[in-house]
Amino acid sequence: MNLIDKRFAELKERGETAMIPFLTIGDPSLEASLELILEMERAGADLIELGVPYSDPLADGPVIQRSSERALLSKITIFDVIDVARQARSRGSKLPFILFTYYNPVLQIGLERIFKTMQENEISGIIIPDLPLEEDSETRAIAESYGVHLIPLVAPTSNERVKRIAAGARGFVYCVSSLGVTGERAEFFGGIEDFLSTVREAAKVPIVVGFGISNREQVERFEKLCDGVVVGSAIVRTIEGALHHFKEDAAHPQGLQQIGGFVGQLKGK
Repeated sequence: MNLIDKRFAELKERGETAMIPFLTIGDPSLEASLELILEMERAGADLIELGVPYSDPLADGPVIQRSSERALLSKITIFDVIDVARQARSRGSKLPFILFTYYNPVLQIGLERIFKTMQENEISGIIIPDLPLEEDSETRAIAESYGVHLIPLVAPTSNERVKRIAAGARGFVYCVSSLGVTGERAEFFGGIEDFLSTVREAAKVPIVVGFGISNREQVERFEKLCDGVVVGSAIVRTIEGALHHFKEDAAHPQGLQQIGGFVGQLKGK
């Protein structure tokens, strides 16, 4: 059983909503990213998105773009990200890992090779925001042959495509809560409740909300409407504010505690 499916089943049994942090791997270093994954798990993270640094993102706002720029100074690759997941697993992590990457690195490496490598390193899912439903059949088939879920994004602007995207989803449906790129927001799309209801009716898998969620109050609002909440930019910004605690590849306890405390607060611990 895929770890994503197993984790959501466990959470449903406990009546809990998944807390899913996003982390740009390699910002500020690979060693720090490894320690941050373990700290987030201790703080209550249920799954984690491992962001592959990318130079030309379509969906990432300025905070995550800056984190990618910092990571790319160290020439972090998709294989480096996968290796951090492997190291986290060897250190005892039980989290389901989800790779967040754009399509070009996947295409350059080759579909068979990338999904075989993901399977070998126990990465359960992948999100590719610039791969639309109409063009994902080959990637989806190869991913599933290796036991990896290709997780779709669905936005309020998807209109008549919402039901088609949701109906064929595996793992979970990632519902975009706001129009535009990622980033912290005070307000969300006005018809968000109706949108999530439409996705829920069409999907056979859990639904997760992300893009713009940045505090416990917003998490509580969406917990009533979905099965999981992704927090990205707010976590990456918190790491950015703690960079002075991460020097020379070391993860200082104070820096880890700052990030872990924020994740715990989001989880409601």
